[in-house]
Amino acid sequence: MAKYTTEFKLEVVQRYEYGNIGSQTLAHQYGLSDGQVRRWVNLYQMHGEAGLVRKTASYSAAQKLAILQHMWDNELSYGQTAAAFNIRSPGHLSKWERCYHSGGINTLQPRRRGAPKKMADPKPTPPQLPVDDDARSREDLLAEVNFLRMENAYLKKLKGLSSRAAGATHDRAQKAQVVNELRHQFPLAGLLELAGLARSTFYYQIKVAQAADKHLALKGQIQWIFARHKGRYGYRRITLAIRNLGHQVNHKTVQRQMGLLGLKSLVRPKKYRSYKGEVGHAAPNVLQRQFNAEAPKQKLVTDVTEFNVAGEKLYLSPVLDLFNGEIIAFETAKRPTFELVGSMLKKALAKLKSSDKALLHSDQGWQYRMPAFQRALRSKGVEQSMSRKGNCLDNAAMESFFAVLKSEFYHPNKFSSADELRAGLKRYIHYYNHDRIKQKLKGLSPVQYRIQPLVA
Repeated sequence: MAKYTTEFKLEVVQRYEYGNIGSQTLAHQYGLSDGQVRRWVNLYQMHGEAGLVRKTASYSAAQKLAILQHMWDNELSYGQTAAAFNIRSPGHLSKWERCYHSGGINTLQPRRRGAPKKMADPKPTPPQLPVDDDARSREDLLAEVNFLRMENAYLKKLKGLSSRAAGATHDRAQKAQVVNELRHQFPLAGLLELAGLARSTFYYQIKVAQAADKHLALKGQIQWIFARHKGRYGYRRITLAIRNLGHQVNHKTVQRQMGLLGLKSLVRPKKYRSYKGEVGHAAPNVLQRQFNAEAPKQKLVTDVTEFNVAGEKLYLSPVLDLFNGEIIAFETAKRPTFELVGSMLKKALAKLKSSDKALLHSDQGWQYRMPAFQRALRSKGVEQSMSRKGNCLDNAAMESFFAVLKSEFYHPNKFSSADELRAGLKRYIHYYNHDRIKQKLKGLSPVQYRIQPLVA
């Protein structure tokens, strides 16, 4: 296999990440294989630049077995496991697996490097017959049982660290931690041999672990912000929230500490879609996916989404200002009638001044085609815009809000009735407008961003 420098690998990965170039094109340009490019990209995404550094580390039998156990428990491929543990070649895992299945953990012991030792006796050694357990001494059997108990306890502890660290490679500090926890149950010399640690390394790691954690205060801030926002913030918004408190911190540090704490933001599920029938007159697509606005109440978007709770349905009709993503008006109802949208429209129009030249964009739903809806817009001088038929991307800003709402509020919580959900929606929208910061708004909430020029 050709040897490539870290700088060369980093150049290929950065062209893939920031140059909008596919892995096959890059492989052709650099004379590489497509799999090699994708493997470097995976290593960089999981471990940063350190993942591209050529490794010559050797693994003990216990380490190899722990890695294989993680791969089996999580049903990962060789490539995924190699990327997660920063192993140079996925082929090593295939070899380890074959060896383990053929001869157990002893076949995973690393071979000593250097020239092979000369044979002391040229005469062939007769094969040793298996010894019957009945013929073995009690001391031998007890020693074997104690070793197996020690090995089992060590691997269980190591597996527990693997699940908390999201599959990270067991380093010397983690192995020293496991040995330190078990040293009162088993001989220290046996544990150190099983972990592949030198005695001096073990005591050094214990001394380092007892030192004060320099990120202890930061971890407390991260946990507080994560709990306050009920898991809705990822490392980017938590970084902005910490900076808003007056503390300078790098986003990579926050990401690393969240990984150590086992904190992960909520994942968005698939969004709800429904067919909108054709009734009345459809307006042209004036917005044309220009989702940026120069001033408040200049470009507004709206839509209706459905919730199911306790055998009931609840419908939400909000109006979102594209200037700062603020929900300026909303209405809820248990049936998707015109009164739902009409009441929402009255609340939104009441907040417009006579000098405002607003545009209201929606899909081609029957409610927005009603003559009463269109007359109300004309009475306030609001221009109407509609998405093209069957194209949800034309109203992507509103769809994005629904995705955030459902992933952060609706799906993680349980509601006993539609009325309970309605009250919760009111609280969440207030939180969304006043407290939830956004990266695109320079770390401010929608309301804070809107009033910022007045404060300045």
